[in-house]
Amino acid sequence: MLRRATSALLSGASRRRFSTDVPATPSADSSFVEAWKKVSPNLDPPKTPLSFLKERPPIPSTLPSKLTVNFVLPYASQLSAKEVDMVIVPATTGQMGVLPGHVATIAELKPGVLSVHEGNDVTKYFVSSGFAFIHANSVADIVAVEAVPVDRIDADLVQKGLQDFTQKLNSASTDLEKAEAQIGVDVHSALNSALTG
Repeated sequence: MLRRATSALLSGASRRRFSTDVPATPSADSSFVEAWKKVSPNLDPPKTPLSFLKERPPIPSTLPSKLTVNFVLPYASQLSAKEVDMVIVPATTGQMGVLPGHVATIAELKPGVLSVHEGNDVTKYFVSSGFAFIHANSVADIVAVEAVPVDRIDADLVQKGLQDFTQKLNSASTDLEKAEAQIGVDVHSALNSALTG
């Protein structure tokens, strides 16, 4: 039974199509467009999600020397198509260094320091949470809920916030109060680490 299942899986793997096998240019549904023109000849057919997709960027054949970074927040763009040497992101699995030619990855961000290395210059941001999308063509899209340059953080306010949330955690009576206080302690501890480390 197990041998048949394994051989069936292996023989199916040779017929399996991967996303890289799909053509890079989105194709229009010609039968839909023809049917639309019969019903409403004076109106353009509605756009489908495929019509909004851009062409898949080509994967470079040689290793690029720079990493292109887009770092955005819900209300602003911190970095847009900036070419850098390396980015270190605070992923939930640990600190993740991203260099040009990094394998395509999606990582969830935890509260911590995002470092952007450009030559000898290092710019550090504290991010609360978000996602990092690393593409195979040496482009990194980093989307954070909130971010602030580390040099703008007030150490006294961080210490006060850490004490306040620790006190709230110790006096919390409901699960909701404990969860809110624990989030506050985690964020302020990460802020404190960003300032001291």
